[in-house]
Amino acid sequence: MPAPDATSLSACHACGLIQQLPPVPPGKRAICQRCRARLAVESPRRSASTVTALCLAALILYPFAILLPVIRISEMGHSSTSTIWSGMVSLFASGQLLVGAVVLLGSVVAPLGKLSAMLTLCMGDLVLHRRRQAMTYRAVEWLGRWGMLDVLLVATLVAAVKLGDWVDVHPGPGVLAFTAVVVLSMLASTAFDPKAIWQERDS
Repeated sequence: MPAPDATSLSACHACGLIQQLPPVPPGKRAICQRCRARLAVESPRRSASTVTALCLAALILYPFAILLPVIRISEMGHSSTSTIWSGMVSLFASGQLLVGAVVLLGSVVAPLGKLSAMLTLCMGDLVLHRRRQAMTYRAVEWLGRWGMLDVLLVATLVAAVKLGDWVDVHPGPGVLAFTAVVVLSMLASTAFDPKAIWQERDS
């Protein structure tokens, strides 16, 4: 009996069973032989198109996320707003280098690095060798841990300011924009199939 083609093997995401996957007709779906979970059969080209669209949408929203006000503080009749970018600059200017560096990492380096890496992976062999793509994907997984870092910092800041009885804090439109960037980035990571790195691309 001939050995199965490696490109026709698929691992179930639910139980881990590796099984040979025959061609799936349009409108049908493949089911795991062991646990009956649905097997992903999306082509590498379609997967890359989905991830590219999500990444580009996130990059379009990113300038709004860091330049629109994320917080508005009202105190004794006076109000002021702050954006992620201006807040980060103020932290560095006031000598709070550690906190500023954390905000820089969480709000600039991590999101842009992750989105750029995902777009690079979508280009496949045109940009990177497959082993380099695998290394890039592991880096994306690591950067994903920092995706909500500055959101947590904003939440901590709001909680600290709320301790004052004469201070009102309101979220700004930048919070929605940055949340959308984070969600789109997470969806792009979920939509990307790492097995596509080792599969032959359609010509």
